[in-house]
Amino acid sequence: MPTVALVLPAASYRGPDFVAAAEELGVDLVIATEGTLPVASGRIRAVVPIDCSHPDEAAAAIVAAAEPDWGAVIGVDDAGVVVAALAAEALGLPHDSPAAVAATRDKAEMRRLLEAAGVPQARHASAATAEEALAAAAVLGYPVVIKPRSLAASRGVIRVDAPKGVRAAFARIEAIVAEAGASTPLLVEEYLPGDEVAVEAIASPAGLEILAVFDKPDPLVGPFFEETIYVTPSRHSPEVIAAVVEIVSAGVTAIGLAHGAVHAEVRITPDGVRLLEVAARSIGGLCGRSLRFGMLEQSLEVVLLRAALGMNRKGMRRVDRASGAMMLPIPTAGILRGIRGQAAIGEVMGITGLEITVAPGKHLRPLPEGDRYLGFLFASAETPEEVEAALREAWSLLEVVIE
Repeated sequence: MPTVALVLPAASYRGPDFVAAAEELGVDLVIATEGTLPVASGRIRAVVPIDCSHPDEAAAAIVAAAEPDWGAVIGVDDAGVVVAALAAEALGLPHDSPAAVAATRDKAEMRRLLEAAGVPQARHASAATAEEALAAAAVLGYPVVIKPRSLAASRGVIRVDAPKGVRAAFARIEAIVAEAGASTPLLVEEYLPGDEVAVEAIASPAGLEILAVFDKPDPLVGPFFEETIYVTPSRHSPEVIAAVVEIVSAGVTAIGLAHGAVHAEVRITPDGVRLLEVAARSIGGLCGRSLRFGMLEQSLEVVLLRAALGMNRKGMRRVDRASGAMMLPIPTAGILRGIRGQAAIGEVMGITGLEITVAPGKHLRPLPEGDRYLGFLFASAETPEEVEAALREAWSLLEVVIE
């Protein structure tokens, strides 16, 4: 069985799930990471220290460690996808163009590619100063959304409803960008009203394979855009879902992605669907645990490893039961002292798991500065409505104690 190299950024939640998938498939792993692994496994053949903030050097370190039996290089999260593409290209393994992957990490470049291909999206402009942001907003019309070019999970994304709020929002985002070591200028975009859905897919030269379409039932209207509940299958009409899939496929083609996982965000506006973003990776955090595939109910990571290695995936469609996840929000800044009520979660019909990912004693920050969730709830039921209700009930039983 070929070996897979995983590019695993230090902040990633995904290491244990990919290791478990490798053990299930009998696949050996080489882990390229900035941090320490939270899991041990006989399937891990080697660990390659890298720094994802220097993609060329990181890719060179992976290439130097390569052996003839390597079959794929996978970037697990945003910070590692460019490194993975560069390494796979150098090794002659199936890969996306590094330039295409880099475009998914630079919202301004992604917007340029989508615009050139005529893919419907938000009207937008770059702004290096607050004055330029004010000028852009005057053209686009209020409300507008100001955001960084390269951060993820809604970090640093702020809706502004009037000119008087632009300078404060711009300064706040600049501070977030500086702290993260990210790029400027910022983007100013028209605010798109409507429901938001997420699409999980696998790109190949033959086209886009849709794994799941998630509804986000909590309104994402700002001023910040904290995601919480994901539920699949979507409750939108088949016609709307077809339009969503069509625009995601067009966006993936416009950007130039043709190998591996794709995660996309789409707004269903009164004027039609609009593509928000495309990422060259699978769904973030631990939300992938809400998905199961095939008669054996295998994990998303098993599907991704099979796809990367060209293994047979016949019959591995998403199971019919509805499922979902809730990213537990951080209600206020401070020191986490504990989360009460966890024992009661198991009594909620439909809840299949709870994973707390922040230890007591850690300092918490909500969006737009924050970049973590408290943890993740998981549910499965016969209908999306039952999944959503289970997640909301379970969350209501938890008491987050922050000092």
